[in-house]
Amino acid sequence: MGPSARAAAVPKPIDRFFEFSLLGMLAAGFFAVAGSGYLDWPTATLTLASLCFRALMVAGVVDFEFSNRFVAILTIIYIVFWPIDYFFLSQAVLTATVHLVCFLASIKILTAKTNRDYAYVKMIAVLELLAAAVLSISLSFFAYLALFLLLAIATFASGEVRRSAQAQASVVRGAITAFPRRLTLLSGSLFAGILIMTAGMFFVLPRTARAALDHFVPPRYHLPGFSGGITLGEIGEIKKSSAAVMHVLAHPEGPLDVRWHGASLALFDGKRWYNPPAQWERETLPIDHGVLMANKQYYREPARRGHDISYTVQLSDADMDTLFIAGTPETVAINVRFLYFHPASGAYTIPFPLRGEKVEYAVYSFLPDQDSPVVATPEPLAPHERKELLELPPRLDARIPRLAQEMAAGARTETEKARNIESALKRNYGYTLQLLPKEVPDPLATFLFERKKGHCEYFATAMAILLRTEGIPARVATGFQSGVYNPLTHQQVIRASDAHSWVEAWIAGHGWTDFDPTPADPSAAGQNFMSRVSMFFDAAQQFWQDWVVSYDLDRQIVLASRMDQSARSLRVRPFELASRWLWQTSAFITRYAAVLIAIGSIAAVVLIFGPVFAGWWRGRERFKRLERGEGVASDATVLYQRMLAVLARRGFQKPPWLTPAEFARVLPANDTAGVVADLTALYNEFRFGARGEVAPRMMQLLERLEKG
Repeated sequence: MGPSARAAAVPKPIDRFFEFSLLGMLAAGFFAVAGSGYLDWPTATLTLASLCFRALMVAGVVDFEFSNRFVAILTIIYIVFWPIDYFFLSQAVLTATVHLVCFLASIKILTAKTNRDYAYVKMIAVLELLAAAVLSISLSFFAYLALFLLLAIATFASGEVRRSAQAQASVVRGAITAFPRRLTLLSGSLFAGILIMTAGMFFVLPRTARAALDHFVPPRYHLPGFSGGITLGEIGEIKKSSAAVMHVLAHPEGPLDVRWHGASLALFDGKRWYNPPAQWERETLPIDHGVLMANKQYYREPARRGHDISYTVQLSDADMDTLFIAGTPETVAINVRFLYFHPASGAYTIPFPLRGEKVEYAVYSFLPDQDSPVVATPEPLAPHERKELLELPPRLDARIPRLAQEMAAGARTETEKARNIESALKRNYGYTLQLLPKEVPDPLATFLFERKKGHCEYFATAMAILLRTEGIPARVATGFQSGVYNPLTHQQVIRASDAHSWVEAWIAGHGWTDFDPTPADPSAAGQNFMSRVSMFFDAAQQFWQDWVVSYDLDRQIVLASRMDQSARSLRVRPFELASRWLWQTSAFITRYAAVLIAIGSIAAVVLIFGPVFAGWWRGRERFKRLERGEGVASDATVLYQRMLAVLARRGFQKPPWLTPAEFARVLPANDTAGVVADLTALYNEFRFGARGEVAPRMMQLLERLEKG
């Protein structure tokens, strides 16, 4: 890429097209990896800055060249820095090594000059794409893959043209006759390589390799605050993301207007909600059918009328350990061996080793109608529970009890008090996702008396504490709002932006009653168009998840069965044969996947390094023949080009318009000129006189020239 390394005969448009195509390959691979979410921002920023700076250099905007000494010193410094990164920063071998590899890749991108450097850069681009295939399960990978393949073909084709243009600078142009054959071979190799690479990445890597790396690579992001506790502001951070965290399929299909409960939190210290330390009970699933009878020893008769609902939940690969459930679960069918259940919070959590993996569970639960009259008086709270749910934070602002009295004024029952406080918070306070610019000593008092705006955590916290000052036991529940129903997939999509907190109050004679004092988000208005567009993207993402990432033998059988049914309904014999062949091929690939991957890897190595080895072997055999004096006339050209290469390294470049004899005469008079004159005379005898016996003498002179 450096101007000093370019051959003078290479046209600048070809050179620039080649370099931009190569940078495009690198950029496609980089964004594919970055899209997986596994790159930390310093590494991503460094690599992106290297790509941008190199693009400016190629475009001619920046004229700068890194010295070899500077690069060597910088590399040594970073290698010394690696242990510091491992022990104090990353604290993980894989992460620190990724940082080192990205740094070395950035250096190579900025300093590549020779064809060998270009080969290294191409290898970096391919490794980036393979890493993205392993780490990414997003539909965006397909777009980056298509862009990568397009730019790869442009890079290899323009690289072939570039090498041909470089070859034109030599006297003998016989090598150009091999250009069509080389281009044909290159096209065939690209076609075969694309087939092998895409087959591997689509049907093997997204499932198997990524599952293996899940044990070494940390999850992309963590969603806190759903079982252990929340600090005021955490859910506001989560709501800034639009990533889908759950997909729910109702039975029968249709939207569910529910809240997805994660956990209920009882204690508040002024900044954080949490539960008292308690022994989590381990509920073991029956191994034969994997169904858990939920709440079997904590079950209480519902106080209100309601109806049963059935649904299946699919969690994303975010680092969540909590099951989100609507209503009171009666049965839970899940693909894990056991669950942890916390009686006080009603939270179900999965074992730690399964975090980050795909979790799917089916629930049959009872959904009470909060507005229906009480049909069964619930048992009163235990004294220790009531005391816990009335506990106020230390150093409670004295204005808060007075505010609760003002809001509840005129209410005759606990229900009316709670509704009055709920309405007052909705009416007199505003909604915002903007966090406090700095930490304050009392965030609740700041929300109620100074800022008077916030998001759901602040509203739920305020109502729970106001109710407690009025003698009503209350706690904060965390989870998600209902989400949006996607008619394309018939699934309910719950995103991180749907994270929510609300209040559960114990009303005497009514039991637990839900209240939601958070007003509507004004920024949600006018998003109908974008919501519709997001439905299409979510449907495409689900298709990618089901038929690429989760593509396994069961999916193969389903696909083959559908094709077979279509063929039978159309009564078209070719389709029936094709579906049968597809089913047999899929079963064969699944059974012998490891063997096929090994064969494909060997074939790729042969395709990449085979021509290089074959060329080396042919050159070795040719020089052996020449040493025996058995060469043919065309071998004279090879020896003469070898002589020109030695002279070029010494600063003597042969112009195309000079004949070999003229070039020998214009060289400065010294020992080198004499050797060149003798070699030129022998070349003419060998090339045009068919005197192969002079070949050993030419080789002796070449060795003398190379040593001198």
